[in-house]
Amino acid sequence: MDREPIGKNSPGAKAARLAFVLQGRFRRFFSNLGPGLITGAADDDPSGIATYSITGASFGYAPLWTALFSFPLMAAIQIMCARLGMVTGLGLAGVIRVRYPRWVLWGACTLLVVANVFNIAADLGGMADVTGLLTGVRPLYWKPVYALVLVWLLFQTSYRLIARIFKWLTLALFAYIAAAFLAHPDWRAVLQGDSDSTRSVVRGVLGHAGRYPGDHHFALPLLLAGRGGS
Repeated sequence: MDREPIGKNSPGAKAARLAFVLQGRFRRFFSNLGPGLITGAADDDPSGIATYSITGASFGYAPLWTALFSFPLMAAIQIMCARLGMVTGLGLAGVIRVRYPRWVLWGACTLLVVANVFNIAADLGGMADVTGLLTGVRPLYWKPVYALVLVWLLFQTSYRLIARIFKWLTLALFAYIAAAFLAHPDWRAVLQGDSDSTRSVVRGVLGHAGRYPGDHHFALPLLLAGRGGS
């Protein structure tokens, strides 16, 4: 017996069209991920990881309460960046250039350059230290190696290639989720914390806590926020 041709309105055809549409939307969504995703992931840089590790080793779960205050502040800054770009089509530097004297613009850019120079130096140091732990080679030799590799990538490759590489590297952030379970922490201690130890280390924790929201969130995204960068 001959099979009847599948009509356009048959269940199989509808399912195929739906799968095709969803696949297209899925590809467009991930292909559009770029500067914003990379910028968010870049906030978790080597210098930041070193700070969080030192803080955790020094104070345990006591600093977790700072997340209740730092997260809303960081979220507000990111929303300000996005809205600034959506409304004006410019970053903060562009808005300052249009609406304020030139010395204000140069002052803001100078502060940004100084902050980024120190931050890049800390990042190179963090990567060199970790590589030294893995290879046994002194971190002093790894710092120029990483610096030269990054400079070579910037000058000898395209922005699209670098963005594609960094976009896939953001998957490494899922290691945090795995580490949270593989470390077998005491979840009751994580959720509740030790009130006595919290009171005794508040002063020391605040010194480290200033690093959390200050790492990029109040500088680079806000200054350079625009339609293509947030």
